[in-house]
Amino acid sequence: MSATSLRRFEFKCDYDLGSITICIPEVLDKNYGLYVWPCAPVLAQYVWKNRDRIKGRNILELGAGTSLPGILAAKLGAIVTLSDALHLPRCIDNCQKACAANNLESSIRVIGLTWGQFSPDLVQIGPLDVILGSDCFYNSKDFEDIIVTVSYLLDKNPQCEFWTTYQERSSDRTILPLLEKWNMYSRSIPLKDFDGANRNLAGSTLPGDHTIHMLVIRKKQ
Repeated sequence: MSATSLRRFEFKCDYDLGSITICIPEVLDKNYGLYVWPCAPVLAQYVWKNRDRIKGRNILELGAGTSLPGILAAKLGAIVTLSDALHLPRCIDNCQKACAANNLESSIRVIGLTWGQFSPDLVQIGPLDVILGSDCFYNSKDFEDIIVTVSYLLDKNPQCEFWTTYQERSSDRTILPLLEKWNMYSRSIPLKDFDGANRNLAGSTLPGDHTIHMLVIRKKQ
């Protein structure tokens, strides 16, 4: 069996004594959806910085895996659904374990959503205000499937935004043509604007020296 550990992330305010600690189960396994990657705390930091905007809002996390951004959003008062691919039951199970580790079993819905597939769970998702995606753009073969899924959800929710972080692995890889194809546009958010440029976010060792980018994606009106 693979070893499981509990990793803690603490998000603090500079101007008061308030803080939130998130516990994330990690599994040392070849399945890369079972441990926290550098993009996750950066996206979670953006969620933390925008906590006043998300309270009471409907949020879906795609490819959640360890679910750090979504769990934090739920702790901040958002109505959260976590999702991962139907063919990755261990990732879905890890989402459920993350909910349990933070006493959110009754507060968060966990569903199976495979990018590019129009499953009943996708079609039946209710109104959304924000979609989260941490390092979903990892494998270029998945790029259009992700964009198709996001496009469908944004068409149903015209004011919804897709908040996503990605790790720069090659200067040749881009989603811009796909965004244009599916009538979307992106806005790059400098990490310094939300205190996301720190190498050790939330008391962790992440993102370290990795180059991370933060995008907000919307439908063209």
